[in-house]
Amino acid sequence: MATKSSGKNVRLSDKEAFNIAEQTEVSPKQAKDLAAEHGKEEAKKFKAEE
Repeated sequence: MATKSSGKNVRLSDKEAFNIAEQTEVSPKQAKDLAAEHGKEEAKKFKAEE
């Protein structure tokens, strides 16, 4: 059975995850999780809640 691809570029390197984490005030793991769920560009737009 074939899996559907969302077409999103979701693989983040550790460096990319760290950079997104710094910009968005989330952890690198959260940045990777966000990218997996929503895509890289959406993860970059995310802001941590206070």
